[in-house]
Amino acid sequence: VQIFGSFKTGLYLPTSDIDLVVFGKWENLPLWTLEEALRKHKVADENSVKVLDKATVPIIKLTDSYTEVKVDISFNVQNGVKAAQLIRDFIKKYPVLPYLVLVLKQFLLQRDLNEVFTGGIGSYSLFLMAVSFLQLHPREDACSPDANYGVLLIEFFELYGRHFNYLKTGIRIKDGGSYVAKDEVQKSMLDGYRPSMLYIEDPLQPGNDVGRSSYGAMQVKQAFDYAYVVLSHAVSPIAKYYPNNESESILGRIIRVTEEVVAYREWISAEWGQQNRSDPIHNGNVTLIVDVHNLDQCNNNLSGQNSTLGQTKNKTAETLGKHSSNSSGPLSSSSSTLSSSSDVRFRTLTKVSSGTSSP
Repeated sequence: VQIFGSFKTGLYLPTSDIDLVVFGKWENLPLWTLEEALRKHKVADENSVKVLDKATVPIIKLTDSYTEVKVDISFNVQNGVKAAQLIRDFIKKYPVLPYLVLVLKQFLLQRDLNEVFTGGIGSYSLFLMAVSFLQLHPREDACSPDANYGVLLIEFFELYGRHFNYLKTGIRIKDGGSYVAKDEVQKSMLDGYRPSMLYIEDPLQPGNDVGRSSYGAMQVKQAFDYAYVVLSHAVSPIAKYYPNNESESILGRIIRVTEEVVAYREWISAEWGQQNRSDPIHNGNVTLIVDVHNLDQCNNNLSGQNSTLGQTKNKTAETLGKHSSNSSGPLSSSSSTLSSSSDVRFRTLTKVSSGTSSP
């Protein structure tokens, strides 16, 4: 059994699931055998176990009855593990990536643009877009650990919200990164096929278009353009003359924290916080939980006390199941869930962004 996906790479949001893959030899995948065992041993909530045996990659979905964490289990899928290693390698090369990707993932999540099956941009595609952005950035200091993360975020939104030509251009990150003409790509494709609107060449599987299912790429482009306008105005020299809520950070104009997420974290911290602080970090990836009460006010956390932890736990499954339903479109910045798997990371980006008066 191996872990892959965002939990493996450390790029998980508070509402992310855990991806597991089981390797073995079977004539038929043991989907229903495992489903029966999960129910029998009460590992998962009774109504949460689902077997998607007709999917391109058959999986079992469940919600752990003890922690209420969502889990996806697949069988003999090598690509996920390889992709996780690729992501970790790029994070070592570009220290800014985790900060950038976590905020972008949350930005898309709030607007229901983060799921491939609804036409949005999945985590892997988003990560490759961020890598390409850094590879081809005209400023050398963009890849430095001392780079201004707030400026980079605005420039990412500017590139993919305004300047990138989705109709004619594709993304390639192999060999240092480059853009590819879709006309050239199509010549090597089978008759009747053409590159997708968001063409991203898979560095692990030649010929595979990672963005082929993101049919809502133009909606994502519009959302990025909206974020660019909002953040650019926020850091402009004349921004101090705009009426603004003093408790709102620059980053808080496009990302919000909900009461439900704060309450869920409070429950998690009460249940496992102390042991997490004393335990060594798992594989260097798991981020320790920061006490909710220590969060900066500028991150828009509500100061009111939440309901009791017992009530919080009972509501958690329902809350997380709806985490993407209270979304906001490109022209709205209503709240959904927190941007980062680490409050420390979130505060860092917010402070750096808030300290930026101009690029």
